Amino acid sequence: MISYKNKAWKQEMAVRLDYNHVMARFMGEEHGVFDGEIESLQSETKEIHHEIKEKRSQGRLPFLDLPDQDVKGILELAKAVRKRCESFVVLGIGGSALGNTSLHMALNHPYYNELTKTGRKRAPRIYVLDNVDPDHLRGLLDILDLKKTCFNVITKSGGTAETMANFLICQEALIEAVGRENHQDRIIVTTDKSKGNLKRVADREGYSCLVIPDGVGGRFSVLTPVGLLSAAVSGIHIRELLAGAAFMERRCRKAKLRENPAYLNAAVHYILNTKRGKRISVMMPYSNALYGFADWYRQLWSESLGKRNALDGREVFAGQTPVKSLGTTDQHSQIQLYVEGPNDKVITFLGVENFREKMEIPESYSEMEGISYLGKHTLEELIQAEQQATAYALTRHQRPNLTLTLKELNPFSLGQLFMMYEIQTIFSGGLYRINPLDQPGVEDGKVATYALMGRPGYEEQKEEMGKLGAGDDKYIISL
Repeated sequence: MISYKNKAWKQEMAVRLDYNHVMARFMGEEHGVFDGEIESLQSETKEIHHEIKEKRSQGRLPFLDLPDQDVKGILELAKAVRKRCESFVVLGIGGSALGNTSLHMALNHPYYNELTKTGRKRAPRIYVLDNVDPDHLRGLLDILDLKKTCFNVITKSGGTAETMANFLICQEALIEAVGRENHQDRIIVTTDKSKGNLKRVADREGYSCLVIPDGVGGRFSVLTPVGLLSAAVSGIHIRELLAGAAFMERRCRKAKLRENPAYLNAAVHYILNTKRGKRISVMMPYSNALYGFADWYRQLWSESLGKRNALDGREVFAGQTPVKSLGTTDQHSQIQLYVEGPNDKVITFLGVENFREKMEIPESYSEMEGISYLGKHTLEELIQAEQQATAYALTRHQRPNLTLTLKELNPFSLGQLFMMYEIQTIFSGGLYRINPLDQPGVEDGKVATYALMGRPGYEEQKEEMGKLGAGDDKYIISL
């Protein structure tokens, strides 16, 4: 039987949430959460749960149904890409890039692109281009053999300035390398099914198209073709990934806080933020492979919950500031602040119970106590001990922290994490009474960029920007 269809195996792989060290029993009255505070949210939880079910039935939360999608077309396209390309470049930004990066960091070899073709099982190298730094793009083009490269340009709107600029440069370079008549099968477009400039370009040029489902915003799109195509191209088992998401989605259908990990985690963060002044949410994976997930979480949490206005129009300035940290690396850079600095944070540890590799530490220098004690242990033991020690130090100083533990890091467990945090975010929006699906604060910057770059129709905004002035020279220091 396929492992992710085996009930016992799925239960064994269930992600575990330990929130002991945010509770008042360990944190004290000033910094901890009381059981009664969680219970007091149960009535509100039922209302939000009902709202979520209603929105889902109306098709307004389509990300919840993504685990049931048919991925046959994605797998067929990925197979074709693997046959003709040695490099696969994702062109996107924000949600169109972070999910891809998270998937590859978590599930592929840590030096995947450096492996031989045999080591990669004949899959292409994967690159994600998510900025418009000219030096960075030039450097990427320098190392690519464009005759053996495929590009996947991703933008739902079809007009994202950064993505389209990178696309136009890569398209021109590709045409120069292989000729216009030969370049079509090396560009794949992932966008809206019917509208937007990128869709128009794809139709005109004859590019293959994948559809981002209606109603799925960028930061919720990792389990759409946005993230699934590059994952499948590299050999990640996307059906197992979706099975993990489905497993978590079913776990989160319960309205009782104590039985729903996404709701419970949201409630704890909400209480700590609004009643205990924990305005910063730190995600600290004790696994290099999960560092990309922490990056993905930063966008999800900040863009979804960082809102000026509540649904009734009141100014609320909601949201926590998400920060990523890496264990054990940042024990030597950030933990000093977390333990003895302002007590304004809640830290989430991501732990892995069984790493892919054990890596035994040699028994060397037996006469040196400060070194010899490491012998016979493994790096897995050491990183897990460091995680426990950091949690102990934070708890001892009444710094709230909780732990999510994966039995092992595989597509099934990662799918659980993606779905849990997406549901947690939607539920949090209900607690804050804000809209977690929009991002009005991003629009000002987009409009200003259009104006500065001379896009027609934005002349008024450019004039308004000019009125703000260039500043006063007395406040400028030339070094």
